Amino acid sequence: MVYGIAKMLNFAHGDVIMVGAYACFFVVTRYELPAVLGVLIAMAVCTLLGVFIERLAYKPLRSAPSLAVLITAIGISYFLQNAAQLLWTSNPKVFRSVVGDASLKLFGGRLSVSVSALVTVAVCIIIMIGLTWFTGKTKMGKAMRACSEDKGAAQLMGINVNATISMTFAIGSALAAIAGVLLCSAYPTLMPTTGSMPGIKAFTAAVFGGIGSIPGAMLGGILLGIIEIFGKAYISTQLSDAIVFVVLIVVLLVKPAGLLGKHVQEKV
Repeated sequence: MVYGIAKMLNFAHGDVIMVGAYACFFVVTRYELPAVLGVLIAMAVCTLLGVFIERLAYKPLRSAPSLAVLITAIGISYFLQNAAQLLWTSNPKVFRSVVGDASLKLFGGRLSVSVSALVTVAVCIIIMIGLTWFTGKTKMGKAMRACSEDKGAAQLMGINVNATISMTFAIGSALAAIAGVLLCSAYPTLMPTTGSMPGIKAFTAAVFGGIGSIPGAMLGGILLGIIEIFGKAYISTQLSDAIVFVVLIVVLLVKPAGLLGKHVQEKV
């Protein structure tokens, strides 16, 4: 959503995922709050953090070259990692799954699927449907689509571009908190660098599925996950990440707009 609307590569998004996981971990372990309330607090923290980052770091760079925005995003990423290290130390922390550790046995026990994986898929489907409805039916969603098409024309039509982009960051950051909690429910070790690789893979999934397509982002994420698992099982665990990016390059060579992306011609 952020890249499709603001045309900014927010590489700090993975670190917002990490902050969401830490926020949920902190309130649940320190104050012994219910997991659902911990997730809601983490969403609120990440929403405020996302809006603050956008106003402080990205808003002054609206008309700046893409390279300046990219360097700023990398700087924000390192800042969040080091801030988390100062607040919570670099020692690994064991994140207690918010959905439990049970698993579903299929085919006489030959196939085991964890409940956290099923919950993750279900939550992703609900979020995808909700975002698709939001961007297609609501006034703010249509404003986001208009800003994605042409910010200048949208502003001339009375749309507050700055408020729209801030709302996009807020929504994306709130969803990052959910991603962080679900990620640490599946992989319970939590560190300040937890969000680095998932953040890169999330952007890769969006490119794979098609930038600007919400169903495409989900499809790209699922396919990349399947490719990574089969790469680990049949080729090499050390080369699994490389295999994912090789497949991405091949797909972009064949279909540059991504699997569900649309090739748009611009008149100049």
